[in-house]
Amino acid sequence: MKRRTALQALALLPAIHALPGMAASATVHVFKNPECGCCGEWVKHLDSAGFNTNVTLVSDTAAVRKRFNMPEQFGSCHTAVVGDYALEGHVPASDVKRLLHERPVAVGLAVPGMPVNAPGMEVAGMPVQPFDVVLVDRAGHGIVYSHYPKR
Repeated sequence: MKRRTALQALALLPAIHALPGMAASATVHVFKNPECGCCGEWVKHLDSAGFNTNVTLVSDTAAVRKRFNMPEQFGSCHTAVVGDYALEGHVPASDVKRLLHERPVAVGLAVPGMPVNAPGMEVAGMPVQPFDVVLVDRAGHGIVYSHYPKR
């Protein structure tokens, strides 16, 4: 019986090793304005990190933010949804993976504004800005989830 148990446990190893990567295969639904190029660059960033992305072109991202309970104060140029979470702005893929792994009780993550240096906002010759990724709780308050210093 011990040999059978050991063989069953060994059979589960590939599935256990796949667990950390499961977040990367999640689908991110992005709502963006058709004229916005940096949003497309952010989508490429997510794709290269292993996420599946779907893009819906909208004329009013504020309406999308409201629909997914993301407070306007955290607004940026696009809103996305992954699982039960909203993503606002140029959130790094590593923080999206962390969010999906930790599963906090929250609306989601935001990178307010459009800081140079955030994924999709890299601009040659422009001064790099430090930025924060903010975890937005269900009451609409934000706390720093990750800090990206000036490099």
